[in-house]
Amino acid sequence: MRHETIEKSVNLMMVLIVLAVSVGGLIEIVPLMVSPEVTEPAEGIEPYPPLRLAGRDIYVREGCYNCHSQMVRPFRSETERYGPYSIAGESVYDRPFQFGSKRTGPDLARVGGRYSDEWQYVHLMNPRDVVPESNMPAYPWLADRLVDPELITTKMRRLQMLGDPYTDEQIANAAAEVEGRTEMDALIAYLQELGTNPRVRR
Repeated sequence: MRHETIEKSVNLMMVLIVLAVSVGGLIEIVPLMVSPEVTEPAEGIEPYPPLRLAGRDIYVREGCYNCHSQMVRPFRSETERYGPYSIAGESVYDRPFQFGSKRTGPDLARVGGRYSDEWQYVHLMNPRDVVPESNMPAYPWLADRLVDPELITTKMRRLQMLGDPYTDEQIANAAAEVEGRTEMDALIAYLQELGTNPRVRR
């Protein structure tokens, strides 16, 4: 009889569904929010230095995550191609994280150091110059735009407020570190360090 009552009452059914999903979600999410494996940085992971931080913002702004993931799954086919599987502690300073799911292009979680800065520059200017079959768009305008030192300084201050362990000295020196650098320089600096921390260095 109770079962029939629930099935016949749309409002009651909706309330019970929301309740079940909420409880299930809390049981899955809350433990992750307090787990050190998720909230503490992995070995060798530091907050992004100013130029890399700028590069990461450019990566997000240009929508690179739409075609490239940054998460190696724990499967043999993945680890043999890309390197050691990703762990949550590698992404504690990413807001938002760049795990992604679509791979029109390869995963970039371990791309740092695989190619020279010159290769990255040519690839970003015109991908088909180095990968003839590539369908990646070119980003030549990045070579003409300069990084905004004031914006990076402000962003680092805000990230410090959110808990990223930037020192006041690092923030004070940030503008000088990116002064005169192009957005292309910043994006290459970001890419060249992806996956190069001690845990994943090969």
